[in-house]
Amino acid sequence: MSRLPIRLRVTAAFALAMAAVLAGTALFLYLRLGSHLATALDRELRVRAQDLAAVAAAGRALPASRLVEHGESYAQVIGPDGHVVDATAPLGGRALLDPSQLSRARRRPAYFDKSSVPGLNEPSRLFATAVGRRLLVVGATKQDRAETLAAFRNELLIAGPLALLLASAAGYLLAGLALRPVESMRRRAATISAETPHDRLPVPPTGDELERLGLTLNEMLARLEAGLERERGFVADAGHELRAPLAALRTELELALRQGGSVAELREAIGRAGQEVERLSRLAEDLLLIARSDRGSLPVRVEPVAIDELFASVLRRVDWHAQAERKRVRAVPSGATVSGDRLRLEQALVNLVDNALRYGGASVTLGAAVRNGSAELHVTDDGAGFPPGFLDRAFERFSRGDTARRGGGAGLGLAIVQTIAEAHGGSAHAANRERGADVWIALPVDAPGS
Repeated sequence: MSRLPIRLRVTAAFALAMAAVLAGTALFLYLRLGSHLATALDRELRVRAQDLAAVAAAGRALPASRLVEHGESYAQVIGPDGHVVDATAPLGGRALLDPSQLSRARRRPAYFDKSSVPGLNEPSRLFATAVGRRLLVVGATKQDRAETLAAFRNELLIAGPLALLLASAAGYLLAGLALRPVESMRRRAATISAETPHDRLPVPPTGDELERLGLTLNEMLARLEAGLERERGFVADAGHELRAPLAALRTELELALRQGGSVAELREAIGRAGQEVERLSRLAEDLLLIARSDRGSLPVRVEPVAIDELFASVLRRVDWHAQAERKRVRAVPSGATVSGDRLRLEQALVNLVDNALRYGGASVTLGAAVRNGSAELHVTDDGAGFPPGFLDRAFERFSRGDTARRGGGAGLGLAIVQTIAEAHGGSAHAANRERGADVWIALPVDAPGS
């Protein structure tokens, strides 16, 4: 069933539901008609008994007139002793009621059903009522009722399937009309590719689920387009960043081969080449970390981390950079503990300090604070701060404020800081102070485990 087209499945479900409705309606009408015919027969017998009661009370013979139709209705008068006093043809002298029925009818008027009546051999309906000391019994066969029900049943058996067929055909057409917008969206979706990511699906202005589906799919396409553009930009920026150190490395090696006349010159060339290799290595590691975070597979090993020890480790790692820049890096003791991955947090703080040393003033400070249920690790400097308009995109990949901050970075440092913060369930922030910049990581007090 699931392999059938949805149009056929909808039509089949509609046909089944319609068949159940038609069958239920037909059964209800059939039973109601039978009930109305039975009620009408009882009413007819009672009226006929009222008309014949005067004749029976006067002791006259029962008339063969419109009151008693030959072959369909009959009447019988039974005396106090249970013997038949008078009867219409083709009834004989045998009473229509047995003693228990006679006793019940003498107490109050009553109806009885007979499967067979002498001379008729057809199911009948009887009504008995007392007329003085005598008992008047009138009856009629159920043949008319049976014939009427049979004719009605035959009409239902003909009309029902025709109605079901017409309703199913109408359901098939309506399902096709309802699914036409879906087919239109499907055809447009089949034409959308990486070369045409800006295309969107046609949205029917129906105000129902189909319109909401089209809007939702178009929003999804917009997100995919944005993601595709980010990936294309990422690849382009990564290629651009890799091209510069590779070109420098090739140049240094070529110069060493062509002009390296002494050991000192060769060592100097190899040293510069080594710096470019180190730059390539760090860039590759940064790209790999960001790629792993995009796949949701950046692991963090959460454990209690003493902030003062973390800051001390960061100071040791950036000491050579600080000396090269002739700047001072210090840490403010806090005595606090944070939950997180020691290596990842150290990597994020080293990136922040490297940025501050490269772009900030003469002094860089590490500090910690607890605010609003978050542990914040701050790196501040006393430089010029971030350039206007750059704070909104400071954590974007390959984003650099080149107008005010110049250096050899690839623009991935702050992006990696944000990636590590989000892997811990936290966030990264940047702001300008009255003098200098302040960049910090906000971690939840109860950091998620890995």
